Amino acid sequence: MSNSQPTGSLHADALDVLTGWQAADAAQGLLRDDYVAFLRAHDNGMWRECEAGHITGSAVVLDSTRSRVLLTLHPKVGRWLQMGGHCEPADVSLRAAASREALEESGIAGLVVSEQPIRLDRHEIRCRPGIVLDHLDVQYLAIAPIDAVAAISEESLDLRWFSVDDLPSDTDDSVRALISAALQH
Repeated sequence: MSNSQPTGSLHADALDVLTGWQAADAAQGLLRDDYVAFLRAHDNGMWRECEAGHITGSAVVLDSTRSRVLLTLHPKVGRWLQMGGHCEPADVSLRAAASREALEESGIAGLVVSEQPIRLDRHEIRCRPGIVLDHLDVQYLAIAPIDAVAAISEESLDLRWFSVDDLPSDTDDSVRALISAALQH
C-alpha cells in the first residue's frame, strides 16, 4: 500500500483532523497516534472493504439543554449506542460522515455538530458474515434543536431519549465515556 493520498480526499481530511486534534488525555493521544499510523499504512482505511479495519464516524446527540441523550438500539450489537457508522464515498469529511449518520439514524434535521471530534474509540464489530474488524471510530457531539422530534430508521431496533443521569443499566462503558466527554465539551 502506498503512502500517497489524493489531495482533498476523505482520507486526507481524516489525517488532517486527527493529526491536528488535541486529545483530552494520554490514552486518547495514543489512540490518535494509532489512527494516524493506521491511515498512513492503509490508503483504503476509510472504507468498510479494508480488511485491516476502517475509520468510522459517529455523533452523540444531546438535546438543547444537554440533559438528555438520544441513543439507538443497534440490531447487530443489541445495545444502546450513539448514532454512527461507515464512511461513504459522498462524504467530504469525517465531520460530514458523522453528521450524515446522525441525521440518518435520528431523523433530526438541524443538528449542530462539533467542529472537532470529542473522543476516539476503537472496537471490534462484525461488518460482514464471519468477519470481525476493528472500527476506529471518530466521535463528534451533535446538539439537537429545541423542537427536535426523533424518527427511528431502518438501521435501528429502537430510538429513545434518556436522561444523561439515568442511562440503561447495560450501557457500554465506551458510550458512557462519550456522553461524559460530550457534557464536558
